[in-house]
Amino acid sequence: MRTTYLKTAQIVLTVLALLFCISLQAQNMSASYVTISGVVKDKKNNKKLEYVSISVPGTNIATITNTDGFFSIKVNNALEVKTLDISHIGYQNLRYAVSDADLGHEITIYMTSNSNLLKEIVVHPVDARELVEQAIQKVPENNSADVNMLTGFYRETIRKRRNYINISEAVLDIYKSPYTKDVYNDKVQVYKGRKLISPKVSDTLIVKFQGGPSLSVFVDVVKNPDLFLDRKTLDHYKYEYDGVAMINERPHFVIKFEPQVNLPYALHYGKLFIDRESLAFSRAEFSLSMDDRNKATQAILRRKPFKMHFKPEEVSFVVTYKQQDGRTYLNYIYNEVKFKCDYKRKLFSTGYTIVSEMVVTNRKTENVNKIPNKEAFKTNQILSEKVQNFYDPNFWEDYNIIEPTESLENAVNKLKKQHNN
Repeated sequence: MRTTYLKTAQIVLTVLALLFCISLQAQNMSASYVTISGVVKDKKNNKKLEYVSISVPGTNIATITNTDGFFSIKVNNALEVKTLDISHIGYQNLRYAVSDADLGHEITIYMTSNSNLLKEIVVHPVDARELVEQAIQKVPENNSADVNMLTGFYRETIRKRRNYINISEAVLDIYKSPYTKDVYNDKVQVYKGRKLISPKVSDTLIVKFQGGPSLSVFVDVVKNPDLFLDRKTLDHYKYEYDGVAMINERPHFVIKFEPQVNLPYALHYGKLFIDRESLAFSRAEFSLSMDDRNKATQAILRRKPFKMHFKPEEVSFVVTYKQQDGRTYLNYIYNEVKFKCDYKRKLFSTGYTIVSEMVVTNRKTENVNKIPNKEAFKTNQILSEKVQNFYDPNFWEDYNIIEPTESLENAVNKLKKQHNN
């Protein structure tokens, strides 16, 4: 039996008719912290850059830009932040000097592509399979050897066709044991959260999926090698060298992999990004194979109504890691599930998209206590049933979040109007 997140973690995405009013854009301008907001763009073509890492030097405080390139980061006044570190795959690192004039105003940060650096890198012939094996062997050396308590911000949305019908968010406590330990030692706890759900009965969708806040544990591919990095199952895949990419101004080998055997369960395909110097895994982009949709369905679907037809179309992931002080730590996880479903005798099916993402916004290694089992997020729990309906515009207080995109803000306003009618 495979002991992957696909069989152990679940998310129950249930749309209920609930009255709720929320403001995702509101910020608490408490005197205890300052908020720095802005947009990150490509210097050459002015394109807004998504998923750019923003961090405060000398701390573990961090966030990420949304798909509109926008970010905000909250920092305690006592830290007297003067600079921000900006990094993104394929771009030169940037240290941005923060002035008093930046506080309370949206700043624009421009990043420069490091394509010229790539041209100067000479790469000798690479045995892709051997490189992956070496990287796996160096995980205890490259990844955290200590217990860590991560603070993460998690958001999941459900769209029916183009319309949002479910928005759930939470601040998570994530207990991470050393990378020499089994992934099942790790626990997730929902510290606080909120939800906004369509009141339309026609939007009700009762489908149980694997995932949810537990993504931050079970999709950590380096910590959970059963996904596809177990040395015992490497023969299930074919590996191919796919060039070099720059991450954090460090050259990385890019290794493509795809299934080469037929098994009773669905396998993955994608790319691994391995630091050329340390052989640490810095990034993984992968998808569930749709060659056999019945296998794909078994991998992601826990339960559905008897008369419902379910057809998965795409299940994709991005997992990134951040190097700090010679070790690599979990940084960001993105998951997208696209599927269609309909009931028997209906002529047309309805398309749904579920997006889940989690960014690590802080980390501590001292005085870390394991999350008790009774307080940990359970695989049979529903996030939208664990979090509350809030009217408080300062709900997130000084916690860092992934800023909502413009489309998400529009969806929130639309759902609020539906509740008020």
